[in-house]
Amino acid sequence: MPIALLALTAGAFGIGTTEFVIMGLLLQVSADLRVSIPAAGLLISGYAIGVAVGAPLLTLATRRLPRRTVLLALMAVFTLGNLACALAPDYGALMAARVLTSLAHGTFFGVGSVVATGLVPPERRASAIALMFTGLTAATLLGVPAGAWIGLHFGWRAAFWAVTLVGVAALAVLWRFVPRDARRAEPAPLREELAVLRRPQVWLGLAMTVLGFAGVFAFYTYVQPLLTRVSGLPEAAVSPVLLLFGGGLAVGNLLGGRLADRGAMRAAVGTLLALALVLAAARWAMPHAALAVAFIAVLGVAAFATVAPLQMRVLEQAAGAGQNLASSLNIAAFNLGNALGAWVGGAVIAHQPGRPGLMNLGLAAAALTLAGLVLALGSQMLERRRRPVCCEALGA
Repeated sequence: MPIALLALTAGAFGIGTTEFVIMGLLLQVSADLRVSIPAAGLLISGYAIGVAVGAPLLTLATRRLPRRTVLLALMAVFTLGNLACALAPDYGALMAARVLTSLAHGTFFGVGSVVATGLVPPERRASAIALMFTGLTAATLLGVPAGAWIGLHFGWRAAFWAVTLVGVAALAVLWRFVPRDARRAEPAPLREELAVLRRPQVWLGLAMTVLGFAGVFAFYTYVQPLLTRVSGLPEAAVSPVLLLFGGGLAVGNLLGGRLADRGAMRAAVGTLLALALVLAAARWAMPHAALAVAFIAVLGVAAFATVAPLQMRVLEQAAGAGQNLASSLNIAAFNLGNALGAWVGGAVIAHQPGRPGLMNLGLAAAALTLAGLVLALGSQMLERRRRPVCCEALGA
């Protein structure tokens, strides 16, 4: 694999870290800015909505620009946004800075995926994309626990200063190693790209992603108060537990990819069902410290095992000129799921303040993922009904 792929991976690591680092800092942000924990959780929703809006719009707006230029500009936005987070004087300014930072997220992964596939022979394109996305896994495995540790010992602003430095380093690596000829081919007419939006199965796939993945963030957004106030662990233990979650993500990422290679739709149904069952078990696992630690690792496996099947399902249904747009829309869908999940989890806590609300997060999260599973089964049924008609037409 060329070293330019490692540069893309470094960028993915930085962006992934800034998205998730806030989860290990909720209590500190809540106390310092004098807002409730659900309000602090909305900082995740704000970021996710920014990704959902920015990904398709920036993908279309930059479609004629050199890819290297786009990647560098997006990483500069990311770095400046994190600097603004570190300097934010109040909650409103922090929310605005988070939204600014989020605009770089979806398009970076969309454009980065295209650049990655152009750096290797055709038979290694899937491996190239997987390598770039290991930056996101590494962010959860290493970046988020490190941010939680820095926040605990030096304050939450120090965590954002650290992520800003990561952005500067990633910008330098991208500048040095991404080839200058990494340009977009002449894009298809805009009308052809937008035609993908007329395909019902694409919209069903996007909705599966939103609801299926929302369950993860309805629970995981509030992992810090869950571990400290329900499981009884000290704040110093949160960072090591998040490290276990990141390890689970790495395993789940590999598992989901292998399952998706055998059939994206079947893998999506199976992994969404497994995720819903795991989330439902949280109510019984979290009150016991040892079980809670093991549960968080298992949740990491179940959560990321869904990613590759859901991504592949949308790409399969969007084959043709609209694949780039569909890819960025699905990244937006994952983040819209993050926003929805964080909001639902916050609503549960606000409705039942304290320990009762935290205890019910797993069931609320499982309900969201089950809704995604229902959509997946419906999509599968529609596809099976259409298949005989297609076959008859071919036979005629």
